[in-house]
Amino acid sequence: MRSPYHRIAGSSLERLAALSDGIFAVAMTLLVLDLHLPKVELPSGGGPLWTAESLHAEQQLWTALLPLAPRVLVYLLGFLTLGMFWVGQQTQLNHFDRSDRQLTWIHLAFLLAVALMPFSTSLLAEYTALRIALLVYWLHLLLLGGLLLAGLRYAARAGLIRAGEEGAPGMQAAAERRIVVAQALYAVAVLLGVISTYLSVGLIILLQLNSALAPRIRPLDRY
Repeated sequence: MRSPYHRIAGSSLERLAALSDGIFAVAMTLLVLDLHLPKVELPSGGGPLWTAESLHAEQQLWTALLPLAPRVLVYLLGFLTLGMFWVGQQTQLNHFDRSDRQLTWIHLAFLLAVALMPFSTSLLAEYTALRIALLVYWLHLLLLGGLLLAGLRYAARAGLIRAGEEGAPGMQAAAERRIVVAQALYAVAVLLGVISTYLSVGLIILLQLNSALAPRIRPLDRY
């Protein structure tokens, strides 16, 4: 027989949701810290070299900002990714009747992966042309999706999903299908890295935008 502690530990969905909101907010904020003016030197009409900290002419500043464009795209990718997984987790929590110790720890593992997103995003921004950086980012997406799927399936087995709520039976199937389709599309995007890692990153950004905008286009409407 389980102890009273194990029966009540981790049973508050509200506290889990509050913790999730805080960690997602911090991770989203940390993403922007990677956006800074590159420390480069720029020639000025054959004169002395200008550092990024001592720019005064608009042309010099514009030249220094151009290399920042890929980092801005990867920042957008990281923010969209976190936003998509936040929506996915909150959707699950809203359909759970309660939590328990095991489900809480699954979601804590999910939040651990969320907190690592600034690192994998920074790595991809710094080494976009290298396949290893792309592979690390994809493995991160796979981990996040896998933990969400594990939490959903555990909740269904443990009877934690609201049985009397309208649409509850279809919610689990739709959520599982969404995760599986998303991971399959990410895998396709990563395979494009054989041709170009920039092509892969561009496709992942489009997939995240599709998730955010949810256009009614088959089969993307399942993602």
